[in-house]
Parts: sequence; structure tokens; C-alpha cells
Amino acid sequence: MSIINPYIFREYDIRGIVNQDFPEDVVVNLGKAFGTFVKRKGGNEIAISGDIRLTTPDLIDYFKSGVLSTGIDIINLGILPTPVNYFSMFYLDVAAAVQITGSHNPPEFNGFKLSLNKKPVYGNDIKMLYELIEKSDFEQGEGTEARFKILKIYNDMIVDKISIKKPMKVIIDCGNAAASINAPEIFKSLNIQLKELYCNSDGTFPNHHPDPTVKENLKDLIN
Repeated sequence: MSIINPYIFREYDIRGIVNQDFPEDVVVNLGKAFGTFVKRKGGNEIAISGDIRLTTPDLIDYFKSGVLSTGIDIINLGILPTPVNYFSMFYLDVAAAVQITGSHNPPEFNGFKLSLNKKPVYGNDIKMLYELIEKSDFEQGEGTEARFKILKIYNDMIVDKISIKKPMKVIIDCGNAAASINAPEIFKSLNIQLKELYCNSDGTFPNHHPDPTVKENLKDLIN
């Protein structure tokens, strides 16, 4: 069994360099720990999705196998932006959710954003997951997996809530990241005149890191 790096357990998520920190057995145990955590809190199911990084599909498979082994059910939402994962908790009324995403980090990173009862799992609760793994203190059972297509429902919800009364021109830089999946479509549905930059999904992020706060990333917007 691989040695688990305790420093991947951050305050608000679990995050690391994939080829160093997330071999299959570590991710399976993360799934077991979160499934156990949810089960002991009275939950029965977890919605799972992930971003467009090349490592995400494997991490989804490893994590969900761990969850299923605890007797917790999985609702697999597929590859989606993080806000859609959060929305799923309210629309589907699931007990918990996990979004596999490296957020604004370079492509070699990935991670796990965890939620329970429509709130983030953070701080001591994340530390508890590490303790469950260290003790191999896992629930056992046989969960089931279902798939659900939620993206159009989310997009329609956003469009229905927004009314733009004046013509608007917008430049959108998706950074080839998960926003490429639906942000341009949403903006166009709102009758916004849109200029798209790097709005094709590419988990290698060939143009710049998916971080909107980096000043160097703004140069293309003003050229």
C-alpha cells in the first residue's frame, strides 16, 4: 500500500500532485473514508463529478469504488464545472457531494472538494478523514451507482434567473478549463455579444493556468 501524504489534507479540500500523491489505493481509501464519514452522519448517497483535467476520470473511478464499498450509493454526474456539483445537492437533495478538481492549479495537480448536508466539509472534518484512513476504520457494504444528466437543468436555472435589459458586450476567457463546458452557452442564451478566448476544453491548459487572478492571464483580454 502507498504511504499517504498527510499534507494533501488542506483546510478546505484535499489536494496534491497526482502522480505523487494520488495513486489508486490512496484515492480508493479517500473514497472509503468519505463514504464512512457520510454514512456515520446518516447519509445514504453522494453525488460525484469532476473537472476536465486528464487525470480526473481515473480519480472519479478510484474514489467512487471506495465509496461504494462502504454501502453508500453514488450518483455520477460526469464532467462538470464545480458550481454544477454544488447545485446538484439542492436539486437532487443528496446527502453529500464531491467535486474532483484541481481548481486554479497547474495540470499536474488535482483534488477533492467535499460537501455534506449542503455545506462544505473542512477543517477538523477533513483531518478526521485522514484519521479514518490511518486506522483503516471503514464501513462496509455494497452501494449502487446511477447516472444523472444535470447540466441542462443547471443552465436553464441560471438563464431563467437573469434578465439583461441593455445590450452588453463581454469577453470571456475560460482558460480551456471546465467553464468551457457551459459558460459560453449560458452567456449566448442571455443575448450577450460574446468574444470567446480559450473556450475549448483542454485539460493540459495550453494557453495559461486556469487562474483568473493572475495578472499575466489578463493580457489577452485587452489585446
